[in-house]
Amino acid sequence: MLLALSLRDFVIVDHLNLDFQNGFTVLTGETGAGKSITLDAIGLLLGDKADYSQVRNGAKEAQLSALFDIGGLPQLQAQLREQGLLEDGAEELNIRRIIDAKGKSRSYLNNQAATLAQLKTVGEQLIDIHGQNAHHSLNQESAQRELLDAFAGAAAQAESVKQLYQNWISAKKSLQEAQTQSENIAIERERLQWQFDELNRLELKAGEWGALSQSHDSLAHSAELLQTAEQVGEQIDGDNGLQRQIYLCQKLLGNLQNIEPRFADSLNMLASIEAELGEISANMRDVAGRTDIDPDELIKQEQRMSELMSMARKYRIEPEELPHKLTELDEQLQSLHAATDLEALEQAVAHNLAEYQEAAHVLSAMRHQAAGKLSAETTDHMQHLAMKGARFDIVLLPSSPTAYGLEQVQFQVAANKGSPSRPLNKVASGGELARISLSIQVVTSQYTQVPTLIFDEVDTGIGGGVAEMVGKALRALGKKHQVLAVTHLPQVASCGENHWQVHKHNEGEQTVSEISVLDTHQRVEEIARMLGGEIITDTTRNHAAELLAMAAA
Repeated sequence: MLLALSLRDFVIVDHLNLDFQNGFTVLTGETGAGKSITLDAIGLLLGDKADYSQVRNGAKEAQLSALFDIGGLPQLQAQLREQGLLEDGAEELNIRRIIDAKGKSRSYLNNQAATLAQLKTVGEQLIDIHGQNAHHSLNQESAQRELLDAFAGAAAQAESVKQLYQNWISAKKSLQEAQTQSENIAIERERLQWQFDELNRLELKAGEWGALSQSHDSLAHSAELLQTAEQVGEQIDGDNGLQRQIYLCQKLLGNLQNIEPRFADSLNMLASIEAELGEISANMRDVAGRTDIDPDELIKQEQRMSELMSMARKYRIEPEELPHKLTELDEQLQSLHAATDLEALEQAVAHNLAEYQEAAHVLSAMRHQAAGKLSAETTDHMQHLAMKGARFDIVLLPSSPTAYGLEQVQFQVAANKGSPSRPLNKVASGGELARISLSIQVVTSQYTQVPTLIFDEVDTGIGGGVAEMVGKALRALGKKHQVLAVTHLPQVASCGENHWQVHKHNEGEQTVSEISVLDTHQRVEEIARMLGGEIITDTTRNHAAELLAMAAA
């Protein structure tokens, strides 16, 4: 449940700290006093998009935070611990959001940075908000379908059906394209096959061009390499070569190395030079031994290089890219072959259709089971909202396969006993629609695992005795959930176990909104204001006190 809400520099709120209670809490105030500000703040903490206009005029940033007790939500606790957002044994969650004057925001879960997607995922498990225009959306087929699926616990199944439908449509499109473009595909496949065969005849090998280029360079310069290696070898090992000269130097210095220490050092250096000259000499003998002067092999390599270069110019690529080009052509051919394999495409269509139908039938079964239950309980609840004898039905009309399943969901109502049911948007008046919507919301809320329910002026369009019944229904709902209702009806407000009042006043050049927790006397005054307007008489106060007494009875 929601334990506390703190706002600073938000819209026209300077600072606000609210402690929430269990049960049914009502929030009232004059029009424009800022009742919606609290709900807007909660919406932002649950992942709504932020806007710079939500920062109080003159402030650098708006700060919002809420504290929740999640002791009764073990699944959410496990999810948060898995993400490192909740310590073992902890049962409280703090959500914080900061919005700067440019509209940029930062979000935190238990003081750790979080994304809006994370806020939404967590928020859906904490609070369920029913907007004041919820009854208007009931006339839309999409809203009716989504409400039934949510009640049936079939939202995930509906999403699966939608994805499988898209898969089926995609498979059908591929088949249709193959059937209508088979001639063009055949021409393209023939062109690609000719190119593939042409390159394949070259028997290309990966890395061939690099190896061929290096080998060709060696063959082309083989005579020069051989001559150079032999000349260097002769300069080192010849009769008057470097090795012979070093030997003579060593002999001269060796006789006197015991007398002059520097001769000994020089002898060590000459020994090192002699060893390095030996390595050079060995390299020259190796080059000379491995170098073959083969004119025929050189001609063959030049012909191969010319062949590869000619083909590369034809395809406007580098010679070393020819093997990759061959692989690319092969992949394109395989793709075209698959695209023109009508039998395989037809099998794919049939397979995707079967998967879709199987999932859609499961969804239909879930909808049929939930439709009867939701219809019966909503009908029962409507009897207490001045719709005696009215009946609410959810009808599932068979339809051709769509992304939403195999049926059309239609809400129907019979306004009077014995009257036939007709589509909701054809027969329900504005007041009836509001009462039906409220009945559905109260019924569905009884089954939700979300601990906190917020109703934002869902009692719009009703009054009198009906309003009193609405208040009692929300109070009863408060036995199972934490309920907060923004209302303009005194009959609903009097049913609240806790009562908050929103009021605004001027501070210098700015307007500031505040929320006060009302005691019994203040509640009488506020409900009297809601009953009588600007002029409050003793009679109005007595009526207000009577409403409070009746609600508490």
